[in-house]
Amino acid sequence: MSVLTTEPDAVPGGEEPPDTGERHRLTAVTGLAALSLDAMASVAYGPEAIVLVLAGAGARGLGFTLPVTLAIAALLAVLVASYRQVIAAFPDGGGAYAVARAHLGARTGLVAGASLVLDYVLNVAVAVTAGVAALTSAFPGLYGDRLWLCLAVLALITGVNLRGIVESARAFIVPTAVFVGAIFVLIAVGLFRDHPVSTASAAGHASVVADNATTVGTLLLLKAFASGCAALTGVEAIANAVPSFRVPRTRRAQRAEIALGAVLGLMLIGLSVLIGRFHLQPVAGVTVLAQLADAALGHNAAFYIIQFATMILLALSANTSFGGLPVLLKLLARDDHAPHVFALKADRQVHRHGVLALAVVSAALLVFSGGDTNTLVPMFAIGVFIGFTIAQIGMVRHWRAERGRSWRGKALLNGGGALLTGVAAVVVTASKFTEGAWLIVLALPALVAAFEAVRRAYGRIDARLGLGLLPRAPHRERSLVIVPVSALSRLTSEALSAAASLGDEVRAVSVCAPDPEDRVRARAFARSWRDWDPGVELVLLTPERHGLGRPIAAYVRAVAAAEPGTRVTVLIPEAEPERLWQRLLQNQRGAVVAHAVRRETDAVICRLRFRL
Repeated sequence: MSVLTTEPDAVPGGEEPPDTGERHRLTAVTGLAALSLDAMASVAYGPEAIVLVLAGAGARGLGFTLPVTLAIAALLAVLVASYRQVIAAFPDGGGAYAVARAHLGARTGLVAGASLVLDYVLNVAVAVTAGVAALTSAFPGLYGDRLWLCLAVLALITGVNLRGIVESARAFIVPTAVFVGAIFVLIAVGLFRDHPVSTASAAGHASVVADNATTVGTLLLLKAFASGCAALTGVEAIANAVPSFRVPRTRRAQRAEIALGAVLGLMLIGLSVLIGRFHLQPVAGVTVLAQLADAALGHNAAFYIIQFATMILLALSANTSFGGLPVLLKLLARDDHAPHVFALKADRQVHRHGVLALAVVSAALLVFSGGDTNTLVPMFAIGVFIGFTIAQIGMVRHWRAERGRSWRGKALLNGGGALLTGVAAVVVTASKFTEGAWLIVLALPALVAAFEAVRRAYGRIDARLGLGLLPRAPHRERSLVIVPVSALSRLTSEALSAAASLGDEVRAVSVCAPDPEDRVRARAFARSWRDWDPGVELVLLTPERHGLGRPIAAYVRAVAAAEPGTRVTVLIPEAEPERLWQRLLQNQRGAVVAHAVRRETDAVICRLRFRL
């Protein structure tokens, strides 16, 4: 017995080589634009989160803004170095999930995967609501329509990502460059100022700094550190989406990760230096970034450019989730922990089902929150800290198992990072538990349980199908093809011809309802059938009740019981209209019959499309 194989034809000289899909993948620059928006936008709320906590200790507490930021920057460096190694060790992507599954076990891997899924979904909702909040702050008349604005922004980002991750990178690279450039201009100009140029944005707003607090305790600094670590969300996105990069994928992803860490670290440190230089105090209703822009550049066009760029980038930072989550879902699906449909890839290298699932769940969260950022923020960033901690511990195990060059130093680096991110996760969860973080505490194990339930379901399916085992040799059985018919037409003729090609015997069946006029019609149809004489038996089914699918399914069951050695196929002919809208005019008889036969019998279903 021979096996026939076919090789693709060689590409003739002068012709373009076949499209391998690489042009629909990311370079280091476009990867930075597509997957770093979350991290870049975090400078709008990271330093502010630190300042708001330290303000509880008065002016003395605000003096610790730079040291806390430097600690966060040091952790950022550890994370970037760690995820750079994760990219090299796990080029198929998945980040914390892949690391944990390989070195900490399947259950821990699912915890990491679930934490990242929750973080990605919440990131979309928080990013969109924050961007719309910035818009409604500038135009208060739009506040009542904020939910519809959120859904419109989500629809826009989803549409761009359905076009492909490269398309989203090209669309968002300009806003990212404008925002990063504006922040660096703000920092550079501010470093040459001895005092604020303007305080117009904060004028008339109440300060939130405590007047009588003088003690700065360890717990306060830990809380400020944990709150400021919100600026680190998104650092893992590049490691999760390595397959989205062009070859050499690992090297391009590592370059993008390093560039992200460098740009984000410089922005965080620079803004914190300016906070101390201008002795800035947080006030109600005005962001810290807005006050810094006012102090460094003045209340002019440059101030509004930074505000507008911040608003745009906050809204678009949801794109990080659209780049990372579909790849993570693909890996979960590959390991049978998520529906296999998430592993399918459309043209332009798009995991379309993952993109749509993220959009639907995020839209539900937006509706639940009413487009209010404060409802979602307490739940934000907890998942990513859990993922950070698990990934760091997994890399420690990785270095101990590999024992390569300088493995002790690398393991010590990852161990220290795991300790810091673990402390941040505990502090953030405890401090925000009553504000909504309890939902994450419940959702995380529920999602892990769902992943395991999906795995058990696929296990049962695999056992029934005998996957992994050699099946018995194929053999021929007698075949009977049953064709539901209702009138004489070209469709009926084509269906019977197709059935004769498929089976040893063909039977046509027609259902006659109990109404008198239907009985008359059935007798007329039977006479027409005899006159036509196609050489195929016509079976008239006369049920006592109205229905189309159930009588045919009952007949199929009866035939299968009477002829146990016969393979029964039901061939359902259907006309396919020329226009899409004309399908609304069809009676859907084929769908009704197919549903009943599939639900009540084991017969093979074949749907014949006759194009009009």
